[in-house]
Amino acid sequence: MNSDRTTLLTGATGLLGSYLLRDLLFAERSVAVIARPTRRASAHERIETLVRGWESSLGIGLPRPVVLVGDLDRPLCGLGGADLGWVREHCEQIVNNAASLTFRGVDRDAEPWKTNVGGTVTMLALAEAAGIRHVHHVSTAYVAGLRTGIVLEDDGNVGQEFGNDYEASKAEAELLVRAAPHLDTATIYRPSIIVGDSATGYTSTYHGYYAALRLGHTLLTRVSLGSTSGRALLTLLGIDADSRKNFVPVDWVSAVIARGIASHSARGRTYHLTHPEPLAMEFVAEVIQEAVESYSVAAAPDAPDLCDEQWFADHLRVQLDLYQRYFRTDPSFDHPNTSTIAADLPCPALDRDTLLRMSKYAIQHNFGWFPPDAVVTELPRASSRRGTLAH
Repeated sequence: MNSDRTTLLTGATGLLGSYLLRDLLFAERSVAVIARPTRRASAHERIETLVRGWESSLGIGLPRPVVLVGDLDRPLCGLGGADLGWVREHCEQIVNNAASLTFRGVDRDAEPWKTNVGGTVTMLALAEAAGIRHVHHVSTAYVAGLRTGIVLEDDGNVGQEFGNDYEASKAEAELLVRAAPHLDTATIYRPSIIVGDSATGYTSTYHGYYAALRLGHTLLTRVSLGSTSGRALLTLLGIDADSRKNFVPVDWVSAVIARGIASHSARGRTYHLTHPEPLAMEFVAEVIQEAVESYSVAAAPDAPDLCDEQWFADHLRVQLDLYQRYFRTDPSFDHPNTSTIAADLPCPALDRDTLLRMSKYAIQHNFGWFPPDAVVTELPRASSRRGTLAH
């Protein structure tokens, strides 16, 4: 274990959080995590399952993080007494990675506001109580909202309109972190739309790209083959085929953030973790069509419950009208700060084969509906070469 003081991580059980935990442990950094129990497992069991899965994937042993049982919904994240004292004594910085990806939320006591804003308030209060003066905050590139043109890394709130409550809540959380008077540095990471592992296709969450893929999959299983063209899918969703979206693989996002966490000189800046080559939605739709026709089980021509495209429009489009805004053309995200700390970590290409690999994983795992005891064995087979991970 290196001599640096401990990094405290929230959101370790999510997709990006699990990769951050892997990369930090792999780099032999001292790590503590705040985790809550579920009905099936204690906080310690949940984290141990993740670490053992990564050990199996990497083929090496990993150090264990300190597990603090807590919850961002509670004051000081539910930490008190001995745990709070331990954090005060050992932790130098917090990585605030917990987030809700809920798009709509009128009630500010519900998601996404509850986690994205309320959780940030709680985290900042914990940092102040524990004397932690450095925070690394995972935000999103879409705090830019509906802006067009070039968005600079140092741009903040310029009066932009937001496409959904997720974007608005993340923008508000950024402002809270930047304004916290007890912090010496606030380091902000703004990834675009995170997809699965670039090498294995692994994912544990199914938003963004996977929402469109799931629609194509659903359509194929309910209508006859030939009614599921990528162009038809875009038309039904009201998405412009020429729109361009920015997707980034989770392994690369984690590697860059881990690099920033490890570097004192990287503190206090904002980083756009975005892809230099956004994807045209027409290309995305073509890949989705190929994926569902290759990996999904198509409806039989004589199936008694066979439906047509009108069924799809009537029953699903209403639920997904927000995606017309979500899959709008992205602005151009400037990234000189990211280039400075990660010039040797180019973002992997998201070509047809890579997206098909990610799509295959999602479809074969029924978009997350696999048995809980399958989680460990389904973690990706990562390279054992240290050069492929952040350190």
